[in-house]
Amino acid sequence: MFKFRHLIIYTMLVLVACSTGNRKAEWIEDALNSIREGKYPRIVAISYWNEVWENADGSISDLAINSSPEALAAFQDGISDDLFTSGIVYSEDSLKVLLPQSGVYFSAYPDFGDSEDTVTAQRIQDFEDLAGKTVAWVYFSNNWVDGIKFPYEAIMTIHDFGRQPYIRMMAISSYERVCPDSVYTLQRIIDGEFDEELKQWAGDAKAVGFPLMVEFGTEVNGDWFGWNGVWNGVWNGGAEEGPKRFKDAYRHIVDLFRAQGADNITWVFHVNAGSYPDEEWNSMTAYYPGDEYIDWIGISVYGPLTPKEGRSYWETFTEIMDAYYPELCAISAEKPLVVLEFGVVE
Repeated sequence: MFKFRHLIIYTMLVLVACSTGNRKAEWIEDALNSIREGKYPRIVAISYWNEVWENADGSISDLAINSSPEALAAFQDGISDDLFTSGIVYSEDSLKVLLPQSGVYFSAYPDFGDSEDTVTAQRIQDFEDLAGKTVAWVYFSNNWVDGIKFPYEAIMTIHDFGRQPYIRMMAISSYERVCPDSVYTLQRIIDGEFDEELKQWAGDAKAVGFPLMVEFGTEVNGDWFGWNGVWNGVWNGGAEEGPKRFKDAYRHIVDLFRAQGADNITWVFHVNAGSYPDEEWNSMTAYYPGDEYIDWIGISVYGPLTPKEGRSYWETFTEIMDAYYPELCAISAEKPLVVLEFGVVE
């Protein structure tokens, strides 16, 4: 009966996508079906990136699940499957986030504005109302533009709403994302120049007394952020120095937090599907701090992010995952794997 029910849902989704010719609906359907059917068996959680932004040319990149009736229907139908769960499991001793007892965690970034940190309960509720399902964790950015500060209000908003806070530590000194960053270089982190602020962050994290999920170095193998190897060693010490500095910086942060007793943090390593530049030194594995430092490993998987008329090539979720899932698995044989961000434009 269980398999028959899935066959019915799959057939309905195919009919919806084919009847509308809506590529976004097809892309979402493909993504959710591939996870539901166990095509990537080590994936234990997915997190949709629900955002709309304006590009420099005035065009709109609309990743929201309700960008069209067809996209919303595909998302609602797919995510309604009982496989996708919001009930997070925790370890009693260390307050770590554990694998789901069954199924796959469903989570999201529900759009917290241009700076990705305007966290409100209403925005979370709005997304869940659209999806027709509660989320396991809520994803937001902790930008260091005004200094390294613990985002207490945002975390408490998510926690009080009954969801798991997931924090992206964003080592940026400007929202312009100038690379390399003029302040938060990996070497300065390694050298301890921000230790006092990081210790305070760790102490505040410990004080809340409930589990937190934290990542440093989002999509590290992509050169659009200042912590990529291009900006931290390729032109200063050789190609391999950049990834080495990233590993040392991440380890330094985790060591500081552990020394402060912040054992309620589940540490996540976050890569992109596809390395830019596409060089051997810039591989996913080259940046990995090691199993002793990382609890979960995640990947961003995006289809087209900018609208283009007459686009002839539209890479599906499974085409992307088929290409990069083996490399993702090779990072660690032990750690759970997560699709931390996925989405596509209308």
